[in-house]
Amino acid sequence: MNSTIVKTPPKIFCLTSGKGGVGKTSLTVNLAFAMAQVRRRVLIVDGDLGLANVDVILGLPVQTTIRDVLESERDPMESVVYLNQYLGILPATSGVPEMVNLGLEEHEQLGRLLRHIAAHFQYVLVDTAAGIGNSVIWFSTLVDHIIVVVTPDPTSMTDAYALIKVLHQEYQRRQFHILLNQVQNLQEAQQTFEVLSKVAKNYLQLSLHYLGTVPFEPLVREAIREQVPFFKLAPQSKASQAIISLAERLQHFETKNKGRGMGLMAQEAMPLS
Repeated sequence: MNSTIVKTPPKIFCLTSGKGGVGKTSLTVNLAFAMAQVRRRVLIVDGDLGLANVDVILGLPVQTTIRDVLESERDPMESVVYLNQYLGILPATSGVPEMVNLGLEEHEQLGRLLRHIAAHFQYVLVDTAAGIGNSVIWFSTLVDHIIVVVTPDPTSMTDAYALIKVLHQEYQRRQFHILLNQVQNLQEAQQTFEVLSKVAKNYLQLSLHYLGTVPFEPLVREAIREQVPFFKLAPQSKASQAIISLAERLQHFETKNKGRGMGLMAQEAMPLS
């Protein structure tokens, strides 16, 4: 596979959510496939460090994970699983509790590892765990753009607001892009966004950004059962067409976080020791 370092810093996004079950991992995978289809070099980082899901959704046999690279001297690029010449995946571990609560030194090492790998791609999509755990906060504070996945479920909206509140008040993040998933129609999507947006405006003095909507379709669950992205299973479906529009939108985002975190000198292959 092409391991050439990209000349410009990658655009780095995290897809996160206040609660599980909102389809975050599926959206991450399908967005990556849509971007790779138009020959963008995309890396998926499984940011659920203790309960990996990306490899499960795709039915991938994983030999090397983030944990293996952290614990060894091997080349970090050996841990990347390529699905094609444009799409790579950095798998996480599953059932390893200590990966969920990494210390400062381990986070610094992980940051160097991610910078090294990200330098070979144009876009990085981090699929975080749900909630406001240690790893979720860490990933959310170092990416260029935060995408919060929300469904019309009241608990999803409440937990999304809690996540936004923590990241804004305690970590000074001011820009949040809201991606609505599993909605029945555009009216439901608009109502959901307006409720969340109003609460954020009233209590946090924060303006949320509407990113887009992916409609509910039974084929999404079918694709997950078959371990195939729905973008490939039914490319003409409404959900797939929504993914194409979202992927096009992400390509116009800027690299904003140039002075800190994963964005810091991401265009260079950083030494890991």
